[in-house]
Amino acid sequence: MSSSLELQLKTLPNSPGVYQYFDKNDAIIYVGKAKNLKKRVTSYFTKNHENGKTRVLVKKIVRIKHIVVNTETDALLLENNLIKKYKPRYNVLLKDDKSYPWLCIKKERFPRVFMTRRVIKDGSEYFGPYTSVRTVKVLLGLIKELYPLRTCNYDLSQKNINESKYKVCLEYHLKNCKGPCEGLETASHYNDSIKEIKNIIKGNFKESLEKFQNKMMKFAEEMKFEEAQKIKEKLDLLSNYQSKSTIVNPTINNVDVFSIISDETHGYANFLKISNGAIIQSHTTEIKKKLDESDKELLELFIVEIRQRFESQSSEIYVPFDVDLGESVKVTIPKLGDKKRIVELSERNAKYYRQEQFKQIKIVDPDRHVKRIMAQMKKDLRLKEEPRHIECFDNSNIQGTNPVAACVVFRDGKPSKKEYRHYNIKTVTGPDDFASMEEVVYRRYKRLLSEGESLPQLIIIDGGKGQLSSALKSLDILGLRGKIAIVGIAKRLEEIYYPDDPIPLYLDKKSETLKITQYLRNEAHRFGITFHRNKRSKSAIQSELEQIPDIGKQTITTLLRKFKSAKRVKEASFADLKEVIGNVRATKVYEYYHAQKK
Repeated sequence: MSSSLELQLKTLPNSPGVYQYFDKNDAIIYVGKAKNLKKRVTSYFTKNHENGKTRVLVKKIVRIKHIVVNTETDALLLENNLIKKYKPRYNVLLKDDKSYPWLCIKKERFPRVFMTRRVIKDGSEYFGPYTSVRTVKVLLGLIKELYPLRTCNYDLSQKNINESKYKVCLEYHLKNCKGPCEGLETASHYNDSIKEIKNIIKGNFKESLEKFQNKMMKFAEEMKFEEAQKIKEKLDLLSNYQSKSTIVNPTINNVDVFSIISDETHGYANFLKISNGAIIQSHTTEIKKKLDESDKELLELFIVEIRQRFESQSSEIYVPFDVDLGESVKVTIPKLGDKKRIVELSERNAKYYRQEQFKQIKIVDPDRHVKRIMAQMKKDLRLKEEPRHIECFDNSNIQGTNPVAACVVFRDGKPSKKEYRHYNIKTVTGPDDFASMEEVVYRRYKRLLSEGESLPQLIIIDGGKGQLSSALKSLDILGLRGKIAIVGIAKRLEEIYYPDDPIPLYLDKKSETLKITQYLRNEAHRFGITFHRNKRSKSAIQSELEQIPDIGKQTITTLLRKFKSAKRVKEASFADLKEVIGNVRATKVYEYYHAQKK
């Protein structure tokens, strides 16, 4: 570290603020926030960083600049704005919102309501942004069904209306507009509709429902049943839309809900805006990690950015774990009930989005898909390197007969079936799983070493501590212990055992690492059982022919090659047998079967 950097570190204040790191070209490479600038910035230069990118970042820092602010909230907002402005290389950058649709209520006499992607600061009111055009269109369709609004862009000033400058159009005759251009609807009546529309957009349906209910009853009392029916249809439409939007509890009002799930390389964050128990906005995004950021760091960044982008004024947020957002917003971590269910819904949205992304990546960018899975397996199984080449062993014997073993090979998380191997157990008598495992592992890696083949990064043994210990004996003999990672997977609770560690590892039941490990184990079991079954059936066929006196193995092989089964040998005529194995041996086989019949 240079003397100028040391000096800058010593003179940093113990205040909240934002720090900026510059490289030798005087370009900003990282922006961060801190409750205590001195502690946070100094930690970069005193800690041993596990993440490689963080070590590279620290080496590149030539100059530090800091900005002191009053509160944590100010630091969060300033950090977010600086990241968006300078786009530093080592900062997480959320995707821009330029193309998102908004719902605009135009600032004009008799305001129009329409969808737009351009936000013009002319005093008009904008609601959004929405992440789905379909959502906006459904909402617009509902509004137009409930309230006849004008769609023309005429200047409907009182002067122009008084001078009869405009004439009603087809929309008026279709009853989609009440004709304000000819003074057939007053501005105050029109503005009442706009007020109700704003409430619907915000998720507050109570006022509109009450108004339509009263109107319907009034028409019914006046015997205007046709008009009452039309109002009832609008009421049904509004109630139906509300029921689709309602989550659990209409008393939960004006709350932002945030959640995140992540893997080694990316975070997937979800935002739900709740008003009167209804979701009125939803947004999920993928965040690429730059410096192995924690879920807490990513979620804080996401919350600040999204609340700014969606212009949220909610004073309370629900999150799955604690986040530092300063004093301006109340942070709630629900433990049970409706609030907890809303957070779970947000997490479910993030999970579904992640699954969709995985499916798309698998098709579009298979290399990234493989890298992600390998990085995740390395982390979950506590390995030194990515398990690009994995081998899994399984023993098969039923009541001690025909002991066999199987070795299956996976490369980049997928089966490499041409490399699968079967083993007949040679040195073990009877059903001894431990000794069988020791033999097979020794034979497999003795062969790979002698042929100069590449060794796997991970060996999986189907079984618990006993089988794992047996496999380790073979690796010790071959001098491979420590060079290849090895684990055992027990069937009972899917626990994973490590050498010299009595406490097993329990992976998340839904994790991809466990799914791939189970796939390997099941594939080894299937492959071994198939071989074992074939061997048993073959030996069963041969055992019957072996009962014939003075008939050797070569004769049995010749007969099976010609007749395919013991049954067909039994049914064959003497002439057919004589043609295949000669007169003397044909007589013995034929007499054995036909003498049994007598």
